[in-house]
Amino acid sequence: MNDLKVFAGHGSPEFAQRVCDHLKIPMGKMTAMKFANDNTFVRIEEPVRGCDVFLIQSLTRPVNDNLMELLVMLDAFRRASAKRITAVIPYYAYGRSDKKDQPRVPISARLVADLLTTAGANRVLLFDLHAGQIQGYFNVPVDELTAEDLLFEYVKSRNFENLCVVATDVGISKKARDLANRLDVPLSIIEKRRIGNQDKTETLNLIGDVDGMTALIFDDEIDTAGSLCNAAEAMLKAGAKEVYSCATHPVFSGPAIDRIAASPLKEVIVTDSVPIPQEKMLDKITVVSAANLFAEAIRRIHEERSIGELFNQ
Repeated sequence: MNDLKVFAGHGSPEFAQRVCDHLKIPMGKMTAMKFANDNTFVRIEEPVRGCDVFLIQSLTRPVNDNLMELLVMLDAFRRASAKRITAVIPYYAYGRSDKKDQPRVPISARLVADLLTTAGANRVLLFDLHAGQIQGYFNVPVDELTAEDLLFEYVKSRNFENLCVVATDVGISKKARDLANRLDVPLSIIEKRRIGNQDKTETLNLIGDVDGMTALIFDDEIDTAGSLCNAAEAMLKAGAKEVYSCATHPVFSGPAIDRIAASPLKEVIVTDSVPIPQEKMLDKITVVSAANLFAEAIRRIHEERSIGELFNQ
C-alpha cells in the first residue's frame, strides 16, 4: 500500500477523509485554489512519481468549478509522473444529458468523459450513473459501484410492514425491481412525462397497487424533489398507508429541502455521494455512508482484484 495515494478536491473532502480513514492511510497533501482572476490552480505537495493515485471529486455544486478543478488535478498528476491516475467520482454531473432527445442539443455526459480522459484519467470509478451507457463514453477502464447493497441493508433493518417499492419512472424500474426482489416485496411504477427543460414533470399513471401498503419511492437522485413530492402525494391518493423514499444522490437543488419538509414523506434515505450542508439536514433525512464501499473498491483496484466480487458475496 506504500505507493497508494488518495487526494481530494473541494467537491467531497469529508467523504474522501472517510475513505482514507477506512484505508488507514493519510490524505495526500495538495493545494487547490482559485486566483483573483477566477483561474483554478493546483499544486501537489508531495512526490507522486510511480504512485497509484486516486483523485476523489464529486461533481457537485458549483459543478463547473469542481469539474475544472478535477481536470486541472488530473493534468498536474499526469505531469508529475504518477504511474496510474484514477478519477473517483461519487456523483457524475451532466449524467442526464446522455443522448440527443431534442434537436440541436449536446451529449454533455460524453463531453465530460472526453475531458476527463484527455486531462489524464487512466481509469474512472463511478457511482450509480443516471444512465448505464455513460460507461461506454470512456476510452479507459470504468468501474461503476452501486448503492443497492447499502440501501437494501438499511431498509431491511427498518422492518417495514407490508412494503412496496415504487419506481419513479420506467427508466429506473430495473434497479427498483432488483431492490424489490431482494426485499421480496412487490414493485409499482410511476409513469411520468417531463415538461420541457424546466425540471417539471407531470405524473401520468401508477402501474401497480399500493393500497394499504408502505410505499418506498426509489430513484437514482433527488434534484429539486418536485417529482418525488408529487409521487408521494400520488401514493397517498392511491391508498398507501405511509410513504418513504430512497435514492443514491441527494443533489437537493433549489426548493428541494422546503418541498421535502412540507411533504408527507416520513423518511428520505440517501448516501453521502453529495455532501449535504448542515442547514439542509432535516430530521427526516437519513444518510447512509458509501465511504467504506469506495475504500474497498480502491483497495481492490490497487491490488488488481475484482470489483464485481464486492457485489457477489
